[in-house]
Amino acid sequence: MKLLSQARSYLSPSGTLTLPWVQEKVATNKTFAQKETKPNIPSPFWVIVQKEIADHIHSWRLIILVAIITLACAGSLITGLMHFKDTVKPSDPEDAFFFLKLFTASGNGLPSFIVFISFLGPLLGIGLGFDAINSEQNRGTLARILSQPIFRDQWLNAKFLASLLVVAVLIGSLTVLFMGIGILRIGIPPTVEEVMRIIIFTLVSICYIGFWLNLSLLFSVKFRQAATSALACIAVWLFFTVFYGIVVNLIANVLAPSEFAHPHQLVRYQEFIINLLRVMPSQLYSDATTTLLMPNVRSLGPLTQEQIVGTIPSPLPLGQSLMLVWAQLTCLIAATVVCFGLAYYSFMRREIRSR
Repeated sequence: MKLLSQARSYLSPSGTLTLPWVQEKVATNKTFAQKETKPNIPSPFWVIVQKEIADHIHSWRLIILVAIITLACAGSLITGLMHFKDTVKPSDPEDAFFFLKLFTASGNGLPSFIVFISFLGPLLGIGLGFDAINSEQNRGTLARILSQPIFRDQWLNAKFLASLLVVAVLIGSLTVLFMGIGILRIGIPPTVEEVMRIIIFTLVSICYIGFWLNLSLLFSVKFRQAATSALACIAVWLFFTVFYGIVVNLIANVLAPSEFAHPHQLVRYQEFIINLLRVMPSQLYSDATTTLLMPNVRSLGPLTQEQIVGTIPSPLPLGQSLMLVWAQLTCLIAATVVCFGLAYYSFMRREIRSR
């Protein structure tokens, strides 16, 4: 009777015999079958990133910008190698960082590597982002893409990340190429601290170009026509590059104290003018990169005679240089984040249907 009741417990409602170990085996086989037949679907975010990177690489716009930046950097490298002997002096306290002089040396009318990046970097960021949003909407592809199970923020973040990755690869490749040719010509590799300074300089350059990229994305969201957003970006770049310095010079001439003023008043005046100049992103970038690549820079503002007395002319370590430009780096990163936040907010509230 006990065996009969146990056998009845194994009967299913349909009358078939189902043993426990058989059920366990069937369930295991079903699990393995589901794992094998489940397709590996990539995330829509990374699909858009790969598509945008491919579009940038195959576009003539990026090819022309890369050619211009590469030629400019090649000219600065040749100038730095030609004047390398003139820049390195036996009595220079910065002799331990002579490899960094390749990035800061200039001559024969050609500026240094950091000046070229400061001038041409905004053009690269503007060129990659001024029509990223409005061109898609004008063609009618934006509504089709977002009709799929893709979130708006994923699409915008993928646009920004793809352009930033292209910028990072370009600037990193130019920096490594610059270092490699310099090592072959000089014959002496850089020290560990020099490599760290160059890596931080590369990251700062990417953040600086990322600011202009986010600004162009913001204008691409605000303006429907790509030409209008491009003109707005170039107008902002020209204002900060050319006209803002003229305005600061006019203010400096109007507010200039007399030559008999107290030294502390002169110091406050110089600090005020320097703070006005630091509104420009290029000035923040120049202060940060100059301090990182020239370790003998000990201050970015005016110094009194009392502050100079007793100082020993020696290069600053990397930690002290970072502390000296921490405010500039923070402002540059904050400006980049603010521009992206404004573009994100505007895009999330915008009508995406084409008209």
